[in-house]
Order: sequence, then C-alpha cells, then structure tokens
Amino acid sequence: MARRHGLRFTSLTLGALVLGILIYAVILGLYVTSEFDARGWDRPARIYAAPLDLYAGRGLTRDALALELGRLGYRRRNQADEVATYALGPGKLEVLTRAFEHVAGVEASRRLEITFDSNAITSIQDLVSGEGVPLASLDPLLIGSLFPAHGEDRIVVGPEEIPELLTAALKAVEDRRFEQHWGIDLRAVIRAALVNLRSGGIRQGGSTLTQQLVRSYYLSNARTWRRKLREAVMAFALELRHDKQELLLAYVNEVYLGQDGARAVHGFGLASRFYFGKPLGELELAEIALLIAQVRGPSFYDPRRHPERALERRNLVLEQMHEREIIPTRDYQAAVQTELGVLTAADRRSSYYAAFLDLVRRQLRRDYSENDLQASGLRVFTTLDPSVQSAAEAALVTELEALQADRAPLEGAVVVTSPHSAEVVAVVGSRRTGYDGFNRALDAKRQVGSLIKPAVYLAALESERHSLATLIDDAPIEVPLDANRVWSPANFNDEVHGTVTAVRALAESFNLATVHLGLDVGLPAVADVLRRLGLEDPPPLYPSLLLGALELTPLEVTQIYNSLANGGFRTPLRAVRAVVDADGRQVQRYELEMAQAAAPELVFALNQGLVQVMQRGTGRSARERLPAWLTTAGKTGTSDGLRDSWFAGFSNDYLIVAWVGNDANASTGLTGGTGAARVWSKTMAELARSAYRAPPPGRDEVAWIDYQTGLTTEASCPDAVLTMARASVLPPKAVSCGSDRVRIGSRIGRWLRRALD
Repeated sequence: MARRHGLRFTSLTLGALVLGILIYAVILGLYVTSEFDARGWDRPARIYAAPLDLYAGRGLTRDALALELGRLGYRRRNQADEVATYALGPGKLEVLTRAFEHVAGVEASRRLEITFDSNAITSIQDLVSGEGVPLASLDPLLIGSLFPAHGEDRIVVGPEEIPELLTAALKAVEDRRFEQHWGIDLRAVIRAALVNLRSGGIRQGGSTLTQQLVRSYYLSNARTWRRKLREAVMAFALELRHDKQELLLAYVNEVYLGQDGARAVHGFGLASRFYFGKPLGELELAEIALLIAQVRGPSFYDPRRHPERALERRNLVLEQMHEREIIPTRDYQAAVQTELGVLTAADRRSSYYAAFLDLVRRQLRRDYSENDLQASGLRVFTTLDPSVQSAAEAALVTELEALQADRAPLEGAVVVTSPHSAEVVAVVGSRRTGYDGFNRALDAKRQVGSLIKPAVYLAALESERHSLATLIDDAPIEVPLDANRVWSPANFNDEVHGTVTAVRALAESFNLATVHLGLDVGLPAVADVLRRLGLEDPPPLYPSLLLGALELTPLEVTQIYNSLANGGFRTPLRAVRAVVDADGRQVQRYELEMAQAAAPELVFALNQGLVQVMQRGTGRSARERLPAWLTTAGKTGTSDGLRDSWFAGFSNDYLIVAWVGNDANASTGLTGGTGAARVWSKTMAELARSAYRAPPPGRDEVAWIDYQTGLTTEASCPDAVLTMARASVLPPKAVSCGSDRVRIGSRIGRWLRRALD
C-alpha cells in the first residue's frame, strides 16, 4: 500500500512537473512570438553629405574626381562595366554610377565619360545614349547616424538588397539544415562537437540561425543550461509562427557584428559600411566571407585588431563555401589570396566628420524628438562638401604643426560656407579631426578683437556723415567709464598715425581711429549693425566693444561675415537641406531664408575696404599665399594678450573663418595675420575657383578715392580705391596721378557711370 502510494505521489509530481514545463514553454513561446511580431527595429536617422554635382566648367580635375569616387566606395577597374566602378584614361574618366534616391527624386545609374582639361571638367557624355549630359550627380556620402542611447545602430535592408551569395553562405557555414529543422538541430550539435574535438579548437557551432537570432534579440551569452533551454523553446516557437524567409531577413538585420566606440554594429547592412565603406549589394566574395566570419566572434575576429585571426577564419568560411559547392574552385582560390581589404582606423577617422555632425544634430533637435531621430528611419540630406571638409581639416592640422614650436599646445577651428546660400559646407572643431570631443567651432566663445571693426565702419557709412574717404584722427583718446575709471586704448604697436582715411584705418586696423569713429556714430548704432548682420544676443554697450571685447564662437562670427559676403543680405546658416521619412516622403525642407541687413551699396563700399585689408593692410601675409588672380576680402582679429588669432574672409564662392588659440586661454604670441591667416589662406588657396568681384549695386555714385588722402582720383592711379558714396560725403577735390593713365581712368569711370544709368 505504501509503495503504491509512493508511486502515485511520484507520478503526480512528475506530471505536475511536465505540466509546469509545458505551461512555461507555452507562456515563453507566446511571449517570444508576440514580442517578435511587435518589435520594429530602431532605425536611426541616416545623415548624408551633399551629392557631388558634375557639369562642364566645374573646377575639378580627373584625379580629384577619382579621389571623391574612392571616398564613396567606388572601385577602380580597367573598364567601368559594373555599378560603382570607374576607369581612368588620358584626360578622361569613365564611371558607372550608382542609382540613388534623394530630395530631387531618383537619380538613375548611368555610364558616363567625363573629360577634363588641366583644372576643370570640359564635357560629360552618356556612353549608352551617346548624348551630352548637362548635369550628373553622384550618390551622397553616408556620413553618420543618430543611434539611440543604448548604442545599437543598423541599416535595415530588405530581401531584395541581400546578395544570394550571403544567404547561401550563412546557411552553409552557420546552419546547413536551416530549411529542414524546427529551430533546434540535434544532428548539428553532435556534428559540431565531433569536428571541434578532432580539430582541437572551435571550427563549427551547433546553434541554428534561429537560436542565434533569439540570443541576439532576447538573451545574454551566458553559458548556462537554463539559458540554453529558454533559447531552444523560443527558437521552436518562432519557427512555428514565422516562415524561414522572415527569420533569415530578421537575422541579417539583427546579428551583432562589431563595435565602433559606443556604437554597436548590428546587421550586415551596417557592417558592410563599417568594414568596407560600401553598400551590402556591392560586396565581393572575400568581403562577404569576412562578414560571416565575424558572426562567430566580432571581438575575437576583429580584422583591425586581430587581422591574422580574421584572415584564418575568413578562409575557413571560404573553404566551407567551396566544400558545399556554393563557389567554384577558381573563385575560391582567388578569394583566399585576397587581402582583408577593410577600411583602416585612419580611413574611418578621415571620413567621420564629428564637428559637422554636431552642428547637424543641433539643428535637427530644434524640429524633431529624440525618438524620431533615433528610431523612425529618417534620411537627412545635409550641405557638407567632403572635399572642402578635407581641405579645411588638412590646412588646420598642417599649419598648427608648423606654428607649434615652443608654444603651449595650439588648437583651432574652421568654418566654411557658400555665402550666397549660407550653406555650411565644412566645420572643423579641433586639430584632432575624426574624433568626438569639445567642438571649438560651435562652443569656444573667444574675444574676436578687430574682427568687429567692419561693423563700426558700416555703422559710420549708414550715418550718412561718413564714407571710406572720411578723414579720422588716429590719436590718443581717453574715454571716461565712470567717476573713477578711464579707458585709454592704444594701437597694436603703440604708434599713432595722425589724420588717416577711413579706408586706411580699416585696412591697417588702427585702433585709435576706429574708436574715434565708433564714438562719433555711437555704440547703439554699432550694436544694431551687429544684430542685423546676425548676432543673436545684444552686445554690451561698453566702449571696448569697438575693438572687439566681445566673445563669440567661430560659427557666430561666420554668421555675421556671411551677411557681408552676401552683399548685405542675412541668411541663417544651415547645415541641413531636407529630411525624408522611411518611405521616401519629404517631411521637411529647409528653405533659403533671406532678409536685408544693410543697404547693398554700403556693404559694397565696406567690402572694397576689406579688399584693401588684403592688398595693403593686415591681411597682406594671407594675400601673398594666394594665387595672383584670386582677389579676396577679409579681416584679421587679435585679442588682448595675443590669446586669440582670427581671420575671416571670402572669395566669390567661399567664406572661411579660422580661429587659432589654446584651451588654457594663454598667450599664443600670434596675431591674426601670423596665426589664423595661415590656416585661412591655405584653405582658400585649395578651394577658391572664383575671385571676389562684386558688381556695384544700385545707382549711387561710383567713385575712386585715394587711399592715403581720401581725395577723389582716377581708377588708373596706384592708390585708387573703388567705393560708392553719396555726393554729400565725397571730398570735392580731386587728385591726379598724371599722364595717359588719368585719361584711361576717366574713360573707365565714365563707362561705369553709364553702366549704372
């Protein structure tokens, strides 16, 4: 009796245990399937540079275009017969472009022949149709993403984007019976154990692709029986609910394949970009094999840190693909001889534009929630020009190294815009380019020194009492601040120059003359000019404002000078052109906004003064480093104690602002002309294709004045400066420089006046 009772108790216990396990399995299965059905991948916003537009006349050499194609992941071949390949010939380049979708619509793939002269594109021809092409665009460079705080980043790909070779290889290497099993493959577990035992190492795994997917989705990598049991149950539940293609697609998009700092690289779509810099569909055999090799252990087989391990594992993957007859012998033999070919850490840093991306993020966060930016699959098309960015980065690094000598560690920043559109095309926030960190271009508020002076002179022109010909006393002055304090400014070299013209005082950056002029027009007028040009916060109305006792970031300086370079029209700087949602619909376009900040004729006159800065004044050293044909307008800036060195200036096509200093705010021993001017001129010499030649606006009187005396003169005179001014502020007396040059100058003056009538 007792024995029967014991057996009955044992049976009931076992039954209850089995029932409990079944209930647990059902609940776990319901959980995993419901979570899988409901889960959508976080799809971080993708950020793209501006497309590279190609047209006849564009200043671009054959080799420079080849460099840009390489940046985009195009491959050089003897013949451009595959998508994203190019071939070089004498004075020409053939390319088979990628198709891509952007704000303006879909750009089809085309096979183009582009011809060049020594410094520009001369023609573009479609090799299929034989017709000339007025404009062609290359796909924009993917420059970053806005991944969420938990660090997962991925590029979600659809079934049509997955190479057949990838899916076939995954099954061959990771799960040979993928099509037959129900989530668990006991035969594979036994086979893997035997292979690994014989080889003395781990050559095969027993987990199915579905188990790996479950582990990546829901579980840790802890090697416990409890975790293994949960994994098996969950894999079986998913197999009951979903077909094989759904599971394989999820695997391709979910599997963890590497670490990029704080960013976890998930899915083959992003891994293709991370390791090779190109889309998944363009991977070659050896590259696909290397990505599959990462599945087994992204850290252990990291091709950048452990290339020998990665090569051995990749070749093992290729061997298994060959054994399973996925690839022919010829392809296998060629692939195992191929180098790993991953982007180096230096390559990746050179294509990571940390400071520019910082600006993009700040502009986007004004209009979008963090969830929208991190999970909804937005595509952000920006204004970045990678070639301009590279030139600015190289100039800053090279010149700071040359200037370093025995100084405290120098740092710097550069901002470049296209002034007529106010598009920010490059931002450099540190000499350590390619790294996240303190962004000096956006956050370093430093005294601007004489960069402020153009606002003083523009306020004087607006007063209708002054012109560039106005005579000013460059003489000592004492300005009472309160009952006990007096401000006594001085010139940089402590010299005084007596009576000078306004244009000379601006060009040679005379402090005393500027203070006399600024006090005459009034501090409120100067502050008002700064606000209209783009300064967001009202500046303090201290007399020292006239000499730049105002702290601004390089980006804030750029906004002010962009209004001058744009002829007196203020346009908010922008780094984003448009935002498109995951379905390709444009959700926001950042249109060009423009407001008149100052009279164009007065800004024209002021800018002629800034041309003289380059020709005769404190910008001469920068001018000497530029090509002889390249006329520019600019201004130096130096703060007290030589702590900050600034230069801002523009050609017709680019405005560049450069700052050099150190983070300790200690003296650098550099003026604007000896420090930042070197960075500025090296960048401008690399970029500019069009000299500054603004046509005189309006119908006001055009005049030539003498740089030294301010008297009206002839265009042919060596010290002649072109300006525009009302007759009431032009000196009535003329100075002649004699001979036939006067008659030639008179003809030019009469021609200009007729052109304005």
